[in-house]
Amino acid sequence: MKYVDEYRDGDLAAKIAAAIAAEVRPDRTYSFMEFCGGHTHAISRYGLEDLLPANVRMIHGPGCPVCVLPVGRIDDAVRLARRPGVTLLTYGDMMRVPGSKGTSLLKAKAAGADIRMVYSTLDALRIAEAEPDREVVFFAIGFETTTPPTAVALKLAAEKRLPNLSFFVNHVLTPVAMRAILTAPPVPGERPVAIEGFVGPAHVSTIIGLEPYREFAERHRKPVVVAGFEPLDVMQAVLMLVRQVNEQRAEVENQYIRAVTPAGNVAAQSLVDRFFELRESFEWRGLGSVPASALKLRDEWAALDAEKRFSVETIRADDNPACECGAILRGQKRPAECKLFGTVCTPETPMGACMVSSEGACAAHWTYGRFREHDSLRRAS
Repeated sequence: MKYVDEYRDGDLAAKIAAAIAAEVRPDRTYSFMEFCGGHTHAISRYGLEDLLPANVRMIHGPGCPVCVLPVGRIDDAVRLARRPGVTLLTYGDMMRVPGSKGTSLLKAKAAGADIRMVYSTLDALRIAEAEPDREVVFFAIGFETTTPPTAVALKLAAEKRLPNLSFFVNHVLTPVAMRAILTAPPVPGERPVAIEGFVGPAHVSTIIGLEPYREFAERHRKPVVVAGFEPLDVMQAVLMLVRQVNEQRAEVENQYIRAVTPAGNVAAQSLVDRFFELRESFEWRGLGSVPASALKLRDEWAALDAEKRFSVETIRADDNPACECGAILRGQKRPAECKLFGTVCTPETPMGACMVSSEGACAAHWTYGRFREHDSLRRAS
């Protein structure tokens, strides 16, 4: 495949792995968090951990937008969809995320709610125009990558003056979550997470650029290397992090120079700022309530705000107590350490959000990692 195969070259991967092995110090360990779920998927799919020295540990982070949305917000969406005359639009991954009491959008749809899967924010405008007798609500989720498309839909909705279209906004912010992980107090009964550096997200960084990561290098002394999603991208980012740690440097470096610029997408940032402002606080699965970590619509766009139009009041709800998705999102546990993994919790019957999305750590490990783990145990015995 043109322009992709060169980033999946096995010989080059082996050379980078050899360089990492030559540069790591045998008297210490290295712990790096890949924040983005796309990186977690790439690491599992291509077996990158098998290429790394045993003393280089990759920690899966909370960079899966479907996974971090708390149960209460799923319940909000279900209640919205059950209202007479409401059509709820959502991306496909959200359909099967468990809410409280065993519910989900998919089950609500099966029970008669008008819930439709869409591929683009522009689908919301098309449906609202075609069905003026329906209250069309778009379930907007995601990190900084998917916020600009929502802003584009908001701009067009305002220009078209569609009275039956509103947005249930759940956009969250990557750097704030990274800060929350670094500064969170230890959870009783769980091992602490010693993060020495971050593999910075790719698509998010095309929007926000490099500047928002400076605080991690300058204040927290944690290097950040923004990397692409291909296997050679990730391997090179790990090598760059190892070198920074060895040299006692803490800098923001850009491995993904073919797509990410220092300033990011200024036009997208401006459009987002026109429609959105910070929420005072927002709950994340696994992280709890995090101040200034999510966006809401500005007051001037209240007519497009589903939370105001339908007086949405989130009722906090807990995850399945046996599900370890929260600890996995914090990097404190691996998928196989959850007693539900691979037994009652599979992609066909997910007990937690981490098994639903293709970017979730549990889904990635189920698809790729569990077989290598089994082989490693068999060879060891």
